[in-house]
Amino acid sequence: MNHNPGGIRYADHRVCEHFSGEPRQSGSSHAVYKTPWIGDPRVNIQNDKGMAKVYQVKQVLKAVERLQNENT
Repeated sequence: MNHNPGGIRYADHRVCEHFSGEPRQSGSSHAVYKTPWIGDPRVNIQNDKGMAKVYQVKQVLKAVERLQNENT
């Protein structure tokens, strides 16, 4: 994901589920995941013709990094 954020399929949003649990919103073109903080980085993945949007993949990577840093 770090090396090619533009090549991530929407179906790969299971990474978000691993770190944040089930999405609080799904069933549409978006999957929104809860984070333990307010504001950015947000965890929101949008289906764009089967692929995740690059800027959203980068937000997910920042959120995962923050979660890992807070849990160590």
